[in-house]
Amino acid sequence: MTLIAALAFSVSVMPASAAQLDNDARSAIPLNVQQLIVIDYRAMQNSTAAMDLKARVLPPELKQLEDALKSSGFNENHDVEILAFAAYRAGNGDSTKVVGIAQGQFSVADILANFKKKKIKFTSIRNNHLYPMGSSGMLVTFLNPTTMLFGSNDAIRPALDARDDLAQNFMDNSAMMTAMQSVDSEPLWSILDQKGTQYMMRSLLGQASQLADYDTVKKRLLSSSYTMNFDNGVKFSLYVITPDTFTAATMSSLLNAAAMYEKVSGTPTEKQAVDSTTINSAAGKLEVSFAASDSQFSSLLQSPLFQSVVK
Repeated sequence: MTLIAALAFSVSVMPASAAQLDNDARSAIPLNVQQLIVIDYRAMQNSTAAMDLKARVLPPELKQLEDALKSSGFNENHDVEILAFAAYRAGNGDSTKVVGIAQGQFSVADILANFKKKKIKFTSIRNNHLYPMGSSGMLVTFLNPTTMLFGSNDAIRPALDARDDLAQNFMDNSAMMTAMQSVDSEPLWSILDQKGTQYMMRSLLGQASQLADYDTVKKRLLSSSYTMNFDNGVKFSLYVITPDTFTAATMSSLLNAAAMYEKVSGTPTEKQAVDSTTINSAAGKLEVSFAASDSQFSSLLQSPLFQSVVK
């Protein structure tokens, strides 16, 4: 899942809010999480730029989960306050599963009564009751009155094993927990592990990823995180953690080279986007910041550069 593809579900947010997961939600994320995306869902409809981004590049996995949430009878615009998607490596690590987590003020009694009225029967995994979400093939279970977990059967089972202490969970992953603590005060944030970071950076670098320097340093990219909001324009910040100053500086040079290439060969919109981006490194951390008006961002969504990044 590329960075921009992940941002497809990044929606309009209020600057004073924070998208934080409760302990039940964190415990239902398996240890080997590759990417975690958390958003303040309450303000989702407030930004044309955010909705345009979502419509263009929403990954199929997230679209399927969103549709399942709607088809199961939840009013996602009112019931859901925080929405998260966790992509984790399953089994030997060759496959990736995705589960969704929703937090909000749910009327659980009414929801269960509606399931019963429709003769929707649950299946059980230990003490967890799983209900089908319409015809989507997805299942949903309540972790507590304000937190629910949903996803496909083969994705939700390992998540419940983690939550029920039959397997290690996200809170045992010290690197990802540390990364989360630096961004979870923001209304929209995501964290990626080493493999996810390497994949993301290859997408961002484009042709520059073919340079020998990238092959040298890619295995030294440890983790990354980003924040994004659409309040008064579009603002995006990316942080990549490396073990030393040299690696961060090399990645900064590669990204600047990629930016200069786009500035020379790109469209006027792409050149403007490059001018609105700053790339720096310090003390082993690569930092990338981007800011644009809503109209500038809408133009960028239609550019060849954007389309090449989200493939």
